[in-house]
Amino acid sequence: MRGLMALCAGVLFGLGLLLSGMVNPAKVLGFLNLAGPWDPSLGLVMVGAIGAALVPLQWSARQTRSLLGSPMRMPLARTLDRRLIGGSLVFGIGWGIAGICPGPAIALLLSGHWQILLFVLAMMAGMAMYNGLERWASP
Repeated sequence: MRGLMALCAGVLFGLGLLLSGMVNPAKVLGFLNLAGPWDPSLGLVMVGAIGAALVPLQWSARQTRSLLGSPMRMPLARTLDRRLIGGSLVFGIGWGIAGICPGPAIALLLSGHWQILLFVLAMMAGMAMYNGLERWASP
């Protein structure tokens, strides 16, 4: 049941990305381009997503178990640290260069564009490097 729910959530997320146009790197770069012709549509999608998530997030914060019985694991950290800021900067720079982030990249994998495959492979290599560095750095 959990796998089916994960699949449904992923399909719903991917459809939302496709319908909103957020899989189009030109649209994303248009939002990030404050010096040129700015496209505010990504900001509107973000506001809509935040609005849609407010009630479920408030509800889940008061629960100990999910609807499927798994323990709720909400983030505990409440401070800004070097790792969070550094990771955010790396993510933002990559997003600005490529015009795409991990969600839309996964949604576009079957589009047949070699650039998306290259992006996903580079993303997976970055994740593997992070995991390796974490194992190396932890006692």
